[in-house]
Amino acid sequence: MLIRRQKITIIRHRLPVKKNLNEELQWFGNSLGLFNLRDKDKSCFRIFIELIKSAKKNNPLTSDEIADKLGLSRGTVIHHINKLIEAGIVITDRNKYMLRVDNLETLVEEIKKDVVRTVDDLRQVAEDIDKWLEL
Repeated sequence: MLIRRQKITIIRHRLPVKKNLNEELQWFGNSLGLFNLRDKDKSCFRIFIELIKSAKKNNPLTSDEIADKLGLSRGTVIHHINKLIEAGIVITDRNKYMLRVDNLETLVEEIKKDVVRTVDDLRQVAEDIDKWLEL
């Protein structure tokens, strides 16, 4: 049985004051814990944007294609792709990478389902522990 490990991070930030695409994409990714201050050249953000564009075209990309398009090393791309996979945002298919779904609204709904499943599991285990402690 394959157990997929997923790290779900939700960070509550104040909504962007300026309503523009770049600000909202940054807020979106930051709220999912995807981008951090150590990523000085915003590599993860740029990879995320490239994957959004490829999802709109239904065109999965290899790590080499992403690296070439963005002027990044393949190692940098793989590092950030692995983070996006761990977050449940990106999937692989025959050495190509794509968003889990073809649009961000559906992605949020999928993440919501992941969170609900995780909370349900936590509740069940908590109930079991409470029963054992009552003995």
